[in-house]
Amino acid sequence: MSDIAQHSDADSLVRELATRSRAASHVLAQLPRAAKDTALRAIADALDAAVEPIVAANAEDLERGRSGGMAQGLLDRLALDEGRIRAIAQAVRDVAALPDPVGEVVRGSTLANGLQIREVRVPMGVVGMIYEARPNVTVDAAALALKSGNAVILRGGSAAESSNRALVGAIRGALAAEGLPEDAVQLLEGGREAATALMRARGYVDLLIPRGGAGLIQQVVSESTVPVIETGAGVCHVYLDEGADAQKARSIALNSKTHRPSVCNAAETLLVHEDVAGTLLPDILAELADAGVELHADERAAGVAARAGVATVPLEEGDVDTEWNALVMSVVTVPSLDGAVEHVRRHGTAHTEVIVTEDRAAARRWTNEVDAAAVVVNASSRFTDGGEFGFGAEIGISTQKLHARGPMALPELTSTKWIVEGDGQTR
Repeated sequence: MSDIAQHSDADSLVRELATRSRAASHVLAQLPRAAKDTALRAIADALDAAVEPIVAANAEDLERGRSGGMAQGLLDRLALDEGRIRAIAQAVRDVAALPDPVGEVVRGSTLANGLQIREVRVPMGVVGMIYEARPNVTVDAAALALKSGNAVILRGGSAAESSNRALVGAIRGALAAEGLPEDAVQLLEGGREAATALMRARGYVDLLIPRGGAGLIQQVVSESTVPVIETGAGVCHVYLDEGADAQKARSIALNSKTHRPSVCNAAETLLVHEDVAGTLLPDILAELADAGVELHADERAAGVAARAGVATVPLEEGDVDTEWNALVMSVVTVPSLDGAVEHVRRHGTAHTEVIVTEDRAAARRWTNEVDAAAVVVNASSRFTDGGEFGFGAEIGISTQKLHARGPMALPELTSTKWIVEGDGQTR
């Protein structure tokens, strides 16, 4: 088949799916909260009931991944076991317990001429998701879309195709059992042409959200004609200020890197003020090394590590711009708070930036001067998460500045419209 024919077939497929999604979205937009919450609880129950077939499907994906040489960090993102599936199901129940954003009055007033105006939240309509080997995103996106009254077209990575089929099958079955349109949640399969067709389905898809590595996100941003909310890569930093408490510095650095190194809110670079490097780094680097972290250290940090008997790898150009997604961390000394801020500005991705300090003036400067979706004082970078923020599940962490920034949950999946009520007024 020629490339032109493949693109034509992919465009037709996406338009067919989107047309069915549009019809489903009209039903969802009118549902009361009780009906949506009942459906979400039914989805959670269906996922719990389908643990065995989902784990079996995931095992197929993991085997293909290992055979293909997939990195350990990506295998961790891909993996589902009973505990993870039940946690995903609980996240769906958590979404059901959240307030319904649809119909919320954002602002309003009565004008001098008697017109009553109010801005209310309404669903986006049809949302497309393009993401990599993260099957949990399949469920999170479906749950958040349903709660906010949207239909969703899911384009997961081929590495998770068996897992995604099993998950979407359970979700669609639960929707049908509740008398709701199965097409509220659809899985787009096919090659790269299918993903490209989704990107250019303007007029059929209202919003596209990419979630994955920097390459995927840049491709979607560059090629899409559908409006995009950009979720960025996470080159996150933990900065140990000269006013840092040693115990807090150790626990925050260790948790930020090792709690789950394959995710976007894991820290990739440890910055430390040079005046306290000799006192703070020996214990911290030893604990990181004991946890299996490969440390890429600059000359000063490497010297401190060597005196403490901790092995390091020389820091190379490009390391500080790398999202490792693994037990690897860059270690960089800076001469001052200004140096730390400048390093973050040059090498960060506007995701999550942490300072550890007891100096309140330094903390204020960090929160004022660092431009990121989440700026954290004396806590782990791992808290930048929709669930941890109390939003239930999240559809991604936006690192852009338009419409949504940070963990994206229900309000970010809505738009607004103005409702104007009068009594015969004319202009």
